[in-house]
Amino acid sequence: MNMASPHSMYVTFLLFLLSFQLLSTISEALVPVSDTFNYVNEGDFGEYVVEYDADYRSLPPFNNPFQLCFYNTTPNAFTLALRMGTVQSESLMRWVWEANRGNPVGENATLTFGTDGNLVLADADGRIAWQTNTANKGVVGFQVLPTGNMILSDGNGTFIWQSFDSPTDTLLVGQSLRADGVSKLVSRASAENNIDGPYSLVMEPKQLALYYKSSNSPYPMLYWTSVEWFTVDVGSVTNGSLINLTLTSVPDTDEGFLYYLTFDYYITNPPSGWNRNMAFSRYNNTLSYLRLGIDGNLRFYTYDPNVQGVSWEVVYTFLDRNSIEGECQLPERCGKFGLCENSQCVACPTPYGLSGWSNDCEATKVTSCNSSDFGYYKLEGVDHFMIKYTSGVWGGSQGDCESKCTKDCNCMGYFYHTADSRCWIASDLKTLSRVGNSTHLAYIKAPYKLSLHGIL
Repeated sequence: MNMASPHSMYVTFLLFLLSFQLLSTISEALVPVSDTFNYVNEGDFGEYVVEYDADYRSLPPFNNPFQLCFYNTTPNAFTLALRMGTVQSESLMRWVWEANRGNPVGENATLTFGTDGNLVLADADGRIAWQTNTANKGVVGFQVLPTGNMILSDGNGTFIWQSFDSPTDTLLVGQSLRADGVSKLVSRASAENNIDGPYSLVMEPKQLALYYKSSNSPYPMLYWTSVEWFTVDVGSVTNGSLINLTLTSVPDTDEGFLYYLTFDYYITNPPSGWNRNMAFSRYNNTLSYLRLGIDGNLRFYTYDPNVQGVSWEVVYTFLDRNSIEGECQLPERCGKFGLCENSQCVACPTPYGLSGWSNDCEATKVTSCNSSDFGYYKLEGVDHFMIKYTSGVWGGSQGDCESKCTKDCNCMGYFYHTADSRCWIASDLKTLSRVGNSTHLAYIKAPYKLSLHGIL
């Protein structure tokens, strides 16, 4: 039997002692009682106008122009959120971070920061709706920083937790998205309904991507990507991967009067950093954010508290009528099923041809998976929003493409380019774009008696 040497036993004992001392130090690090708090969601609502026309109650944590609040858009369903904007500007105040979207709390809910360093949001009955999970991890303090980042730090100033690591639909200056599959922006469902919407902005190893996910689609559909940026900026990221992207505010040293909002991003192999100027203003735009809107569009907002009445300005919109893609690239630009041209909704496609545009446009529902119960009608010169950035299936015939759709109960129609025999299966239709190429075809499912194979 091999016996451990005295030297190895001594090293093991030292490591055990150091680990014990470290754990003891962490466990002994407590939040001073004077810095703990227990805020109760009760009392009168604030009197100023805030985003989504919400009711709100302000809490003491504040660092101009950011303040922590409880707010709701439906009675007794409150979200803990960070508000941006001040009363002095007399402008709409915005919600730029949320703790418990989709999991609201009620009246008399509490936000508690105890000596153990855990920040806990709980309902009046004790149900925990959200927490930082930082109990006994060395936290000694909580702060709202001037950047809008809320932090829990240890005695050395190291961030044990920060709100910048868990964005909702908004990215503030200094905040990053990471290519880790977790860090992303998710849209709000509607102004009234504070749950996750169908849109997401995701940082991936090869691209920054916008996705649309509906209840009928088995997977998110890509409708915008930044691949062309990286081709221009760095040649490509074929041999490496994106690590993260940070929104920064940078003054123009040449002009002296412009301030740029810039994406700084970092890649591997070889490790390097790049940047892309996205928008500019003629005032210090450090107080700015990127928002993934309810409509799936990305917009930069800047805030100048020195402007009375209207302090907010939209300085850049990713998909608008002046961009390369245009508003027709937005999945729900024309509602449930509409034809878009030059960023305008122009018609409702039907088996009988085009009808006038209406917000009520909708494809006729197919309720059976039996192929004898439905057919297809044909549209010429149209594309689906996913076509621009999704390659589809190559090399098959139009009949093969139809067969794939017919066998898929979730398929609402298929799109086929005859020039290169390319096929896309669509589990949701939404906005179709008119294109000048008559070889771009769409075949829309309809109950058999309506599938007249009409031509648009």
